[in-house]
Amino acid sequence: PPSLVVRNFTLNFTITNLQFTTDLAMPNSKKFKSMEKVMYHYVDSLLQKSSIGPTYIGCKVTAFRSKKDRDDTGVDVICSYRDEPSDPKFHRERVYHELSNMTNGITKLGHYSLNSQSLYING
Repeated sequence: PPSLVVRNFTLNFTITNLQFTTDLAMPNSKKFKSMEKVMYHYVDSLLQKSSIGPTYIGCKVTAFRSKKDRDDTGVDVICSYRDEPSDPKFHRERVYHELSNMTNGITKLGHYSLNSQSLYING
């Protein structure tokens, strides 16, 4: 059988009601691990409902970053999907619009508020 082709894309957004603290920069800290779980929960459920849902494999938070003098927290996520000829194609713009719709115009992620200008998807 043909080998499985897995591709990645990155997702970045900024949370405006989560103050950045230094422990968020440390992947081994309790704070990082618990925020990572929360972000995974939200992002994973959105992507499963999107057009890449059928081929979506999973996501991993790679970093939390300080934004706006630590008032806000930037989130970097890397996601993977299967890329087979028969699969629906990954369209960056389409996924962007779907995520935008599912986050109320990029303003809400669960009980977190988002900076509406902050969503980037890089295929």
